[in-house]
Amino acid sequence: MVSLKFNMKKNFHFIAKEVIETEILSLKKLKVSINKKFNKIIEAIIKCKNGKIIFSGVGKSGIISRKWAATFSSTGTPSFFLDASNASHGDLGQIDIYRDVLILISLSGQSEELKNIIQFASRNKKLKLIGITSNKNSLLYKNSDIKFLMPKIKEAGPGNLVPTSSTTLQLALGDAIAIACMKFRKFGNLDFKKFHPGGSLAIKLRTVEDLMRTGNSIPFVKENLLMKEALRVLVKKGLGVLIVKNNKGNTIGIVTDGDIKRANQKFKNIQNLRVKNIMTKNPLKVDKDVLADKALSLMSENKITSLCVYKNNKKPKTIGIIHIHDILKANIA
Repeated sequence: MVSLKFNMKKNFHFIAKEVIETEILSLKKLKVSINKKFNKIIEAIIKCKNGKIIFSGVGKSGIISRKWAATFSSTGTPSFFLDASNASHGDLGQIDIYRDVLILISLSGQSEELKNIIQFASRNKKLKLIGITSNKNSLLYKNSDIKFLMPKIKEAGPGNLVPTSSTTLQLALGDAIAIACMKFRKFGNLDFKKFHPGGSLAIKLRTVEDLMRTGNSIPFVKENLLMKEALRVLVKKGLGVLIVKNNKGNTIGIVTDGDIKRANQKFKNIQNLRVKNIMTKNPLKVDKDVLADKALSLMSENKITSLCVYKNNKKPKTIGIIHIHDILKANIA
């Protein structure tokens, strides 16, 4: 008995590789099957500006439908999953026949629970129905306004019964559609952040504006201020840096601990010097919308601890300051 268990374990990795290889071959077939007709799906979703994309399916296809809905919702396309079994008991009322797009996913295209939804779509001609199936002779395929025929593939499990390769294809197709829509809309990091305010993703997508210090926390000094007064500001603000501005409010320089040390070595007494006499001109700056981790990289590359924050890099006015400790405290590293 012990020997049998050992042999079974010894062969598991071969089974795993066979499953993965079978699914890879299936994905290659899916890639070949995608043609210009795929564009019609994207166009229908893009044109649905005031409505929602509604997904439904049964069994494993229903689980995939939920995943599609979650992916679309999180990438800027209002979507939800419609439970096929409840649709016939009043939930069809959630569909706006004039604005929504309905996407049904079914390997056979003949699922009983989907028939009432298909009939509902057929009766309401203004509701666009997109059918995803592998059966060209199915009720779903014949009644869909836009049809996508999934390739015939071999399931990875014994007897070609358990949905494995087929659900992998459905997942991949959903991702392909979602990413195509994202690229069309130029959906970027800041857009993604709006729909993911929590978790590790939100932390990674935090911008300089989210973490910067503003208002009285910014260690501003005028260029003609005496250093003895400027040093008091330096101690009070506690950032080890001073932002120098002229009479117009434009940022013209920065004074760091390093600048002060070099000035002390050069002059006997820096107390009566002007800030402009020891400042570093044209300090490094960063736009408020830049990701915080990029600001951290900029600091690391230049071996500095603070950056002036601008609203527009073309206008030399500091609206905030971000310190390396602010970024590290936010667990961005």
